[in-house]
Amino acid sequence: MVKTVSSNGSWDWEKLRENCLTVTRRYARSRSEAEDMAQNALMRAWRNQHKLLDENRKKEWISQIARNEALRERDRRIPDPVDDPDLGAEEDPELIALVEGSAIWEAFESLSAQERELLALRYESDLTQSAIAEQLGVPEGTVKVRLYRAREKLRKRPEIQ
Repeated sequence: MVKTVSSNGSWDWEKLRENCLTVTRRYARSRSEAEDMAQNALMRAWRNQHKLLDENRKKEWISQIARNEALRERDRRIPDPVDDPDLGAEEDPELIALVEGSAIWEAFESLSAQERELLALRYESDLTQSAIAEQLGVPEGTVKVRLYRAREKLRKRPEIQ
């Protein structure tokens, strides 16, 4: 489907789609992945078309959006599984003792239940701050501040430094 707006600002979405595909193919591992990246970039451009300041730079603007979308997608990729590199290797008893008796766990336990939950959601569950905010039903700014404060408490503990 091609959307074209009248003379003041024409948007030839099919032409812009081809431009996005040209950009995303540089970053994708397959044609279908490039098409997904391009589609995401087009959606982002369509939602933000009112932010375009210079109609003459539309191609550069959407190319940058496509590049950013491709980089975001590349960063989200989950690595392919590999055989366990430590399989059969001897475990270092000193390292195990350090981890199991670590002051980090003691410091973590010294935090409030709310702070431990926030840190667990962020680092164990690997949730974003916005996802944590949604899950807990609090503003994202609140999550940011609380995470910052919890990390600061851990940094200030003498046994961790």
